Amino acid sequence: MSLSITHLILAALAIAALWFALRWWQLERRVVDAPPAGRRPGPVDVAIGFVANFFDTLGVGSFASTTAAFKLTGRVADEKIPGTLNVGHALPTIAQALIFIAIVSVEPATLVGMIVAAVAGAWLGVGFVARLPRRAIQIGMGIALLCASALFLVTLLGLMPGGGVAEGLHGGRLAFAIGASFVLGALMMLGVGLYAPCLILVSLLGMNPLVAFPIMMGSCAFLMPVGGARFVASGRYSLRAALGLAIGGIPAVLIAAYLVKSLPLDWLRWLVIVVATYAAISMLWSARRDAASDAA
Repeated sequence: MSLSITHLILAALAIAALWFALRWWQLERRVVDAPPAGRRPGPVDVAIGFVANFFDTLGVGSFASTTAAFKLTGRVADEKIPGTLNVGHALPTIAQALIFIAIVSVEPATLVGMIVAAVAGAWLGVGFVARLPRRAIQIGMGIALLCASALFLVTLLGLMPGGGVAEGLHGGRLAFAIGASFVLGALMMLGVGLYAPCLILVSLLGMNPLVAFPIMMGSCAFLMPVGGARFVASGRYSLRAALGLAIGGIPAVLIAAYLVKSLPLDWLRWLVIVVATYAAISMLWSARRDAASDAA
């Protein structure tokens, strides 16, 4: 990638971070009916943000583990989890993207095309998700988490292709990748992590798996502020938990990116499969329980 394109993308990311932080602050200033104590993050919220984003920077992903933590602690209502994930993880993900886009080479057409498609998918998807009832979100997230667990399992068992050495795509493969990125961006608004499916997509298309890092982090870094701002405006998220994710997440990204050179992550990926499966079953069970309660 040429330096000029790299600098433009990095500048755009910095602008996106400033815009999102300002927009978040402006929208929350209008909320006057919530007590301040209920809006401040606690140590648990910050710890969840630190751990999730530390391993997210290493390619494990943060949505499944954060959702499981929310279900285990009961800190966020089910219908507010997708919004909380997209709002709280937005700024740490931008930090990740700034780092990896600067150090990993990707052909500009591939990087920009996939990022723009993911943002467009998120923009359309967030309006739909913000209007979904609680039970629909529970069922959707439960199924999505089971799919994420399956993708992690396929990766760990070595059933996915190892990828090639290409740094970009052309023709039909590029068009397919752009279309797939649009779908993945829309699914992000439902709480479906983009990292695992993007890594598999890149490998299936014959690209170097390392190239997936700037693509998936760049896509999330641009789409999460877009979707996150709309979630904030709709009120379908937990401010306390989202602030904890952001406050704990940003230093975790810097530590993981610059201080951790190598870490055996297979055991952690197995753990993510377990906790994501637990969260999926818990979410689906909650949906069944709510349905039974409504029927009664």
